[in-house]
Amino acid sequence: MPNHSPSNDNAKFAIGQLIHHQLFDYRGVITDVDPVFQGSHSWYEQMARSRPPKDAPWYHVLVHDATHTTYVAEQNLAADSSADPIRHPLIKEVFDGFENGRYIAWHRSN
Repeated sequence: MPNHSPSNDNAKFAIGQLIHHQLFDYRGVITDVDPVFQGSHSWYEQMARSRPPKDAPWYHVLVHDATHTTYVAEQNLAADSSADPIRHPLIKEVFDGFENGRYIAWHRSN
């Protein structure tokens, strides 16, 4: 389990929230929040072509109508106002339900 000791209070989006990627025009749902970039230097150099800031929140996202996940900088995201559920094979593994336009995370005990 990642240690997110820095507070996620500065994050614009929360786990279960629907988002829209502004550059690549896809919808998704947030599954985790990193307060700062947690990937490798080589991944950033290859994948983050717009060079978003590493010292701002980054998000793990299940992509709508796809089977993959993405890791996205906050600056590339906007809230998705459609309130339509996301279709992804991992939804039921990560979330317990969908209410009022957002997903409810599983409540796991340690």
